[in-house]
Amino acid sequence: MATKRRPLRPNLGTNTGSPPQSGTNMNFRPGGPDITRAEARGTRPTAAPTSVREILVMGVIHLCKKIIFFNTDLKVALYLGSLFVISVIGDFAPFPKTYFARSDNLFNMYFVKVGWGWTLLFAVPFLVLSAYTITCGDHKRMLRHHFPRILIATFFWFFWTKVFNVVETSYGRCTVKGFQSKSSCLKAGHLWHGFDISGHAFILIHSSLVLIEEARPIIRWETIKEHIRNEQHNRQSSDNSGTNPLRGLNEEQMRSLQFLYKRLTPMIRTLFIGMAALQLLWDIMLVGTMLYYHRMIEKVISGIIAILTWYFTYRFWYPTPGLLPEAPGNGSFSYQREVPSFPFKRPSHLSPGAATSGGSSSSRTNLNGKATTTGAPNNQPTFLGMPLFTNVKAASAAANLMQSELHKRERDRDQQQVGAERS
Repeated sequence: MATKRRPLRPNLGTNTGSPPQSGTNMNFRPGGPDITRAEARGTRPTAAPTSVREILVMGVIHLCKKIIFFNTDLKVALYLGSLFVISVIGDFAPFPKTYFARSDNLFNMYFVKVGWGWTLLFAVPFLVLSAYTITCGDHKRMLRHHFPRILIATFFWFFWTKVFNVVETSYGRCTVKGFQSKSSCLKAGHLWHGFDISGHAFILIHSSLVLIEEARPIIRWETIKEHIRNEQHNRQSSDNSGTNPLRGLNEEQMRSLQFLYKRLTPMIRTLFIGMAALQLLWDIMLVGTMLYYHRMIEKVISGIIAILTWYFTYRFWYPTPGLLPEAPGNGSFSYQREVPSFPFKRPSHLSPGAATSGGSSSSRTNLNGKATTTGAPNNQPTFLGMPLFTNVKAASAAANLMQSELHKRERDRDQQQVGAERS
């Protein structure tokens, strides 16, 4: 028989002559026009509606991230392996000539020969704008902690290309006797045979790896907007709890970050799309270099030099604490830190093996698939991966009660089976 449902707020509206007052035996948080600011604390502001244009832009950004942030370690291995295998095949079994085999093709003349210029055209403004934003408008820190990376990359480009030219000039000879220098031999219309380390392979690999590393600030860039919104809410409600990465910023830094993020994000996204397209073009032109230009040993050596330069700078030098410049993405706050996500396999609180005598931690998995631990008990009941209780004692008591009920049901079922067998 159906019964009348108990009202959630029985003390409201019972006396028409007195103002409504919130009851103390409500099931849920009160709502409506009579709610106060203090009662509403704990809620989070929602994001603004997303336009169709924003969705399309984010789709393009996501595709560019898939292209440029392909596993870098695997890409480096592919560079070395393909330089060796494809070059060996090209040395012994020449590939059919295509448009890319011509040295005067459009991409070689206007892109590869000035490849480092194209790389700087996109990398420099992207670095300046992104670093200026994440340092909250501190141009001195941007110039000291981030901009030197471009100067260092340019130095290595200039240094190694000069070394390659010196090696070719010093250890080569003209096809006609009587010419001791490369310049005089070429001016006379003859050919100079030397150990010509591939500058094309070096500049293409070096530029690609620099573009990949310098584009890393775009990772989780969209979360900065959410952090700003939540931190403003926390400060307005005087909520000092939480782990928002912007908690350590002062009011001036918060205003600068909010202004710069809103103004510079469209330009940063546009530059990132250009960097992804340019990096894809460099990979395509590298395949053409492997097929038609230089000998295998010349291309492999240049590739090894480019990869060692990348590893020394972006994997050893910049990530080392206390050394300048800093790695891309470092700023006045950390927005790229790993956050815990739901575990791939939730620990069940129904099985006897789920609880331990002193169990006070549970395994979770972060974005990179690495296991981490949290302070919640292993036997804490969950729903959709989230704990049902925030109080550890209440969670443990509820879990123990559920386990005892489960054991009781199992004993009753066993007794019924034994009774049925005897009868």
